[in-house]
Amino acid sequence: MSLLRVLLAIFFPPLAVIGKGCGSIIIVFLLTLCGWVPGVIAALIILNNPN
Repeated sequence: MSLLRVLLAIFFPPLAVIGKGCGSIIIVFLLTLCGWVPGVIAALIILNNPN
């Protein structure tokens, strides 16, 4: 997990997970619409997952 990805996850979560697949982008986008904090948490969890 690079510093750039972490900063993207904090400021614009869907953009941070763009390399992890379409499903991840949709999930993070929907959570970001529900609230900024759930989107950031989901993005950081997805980025921390090695798979």
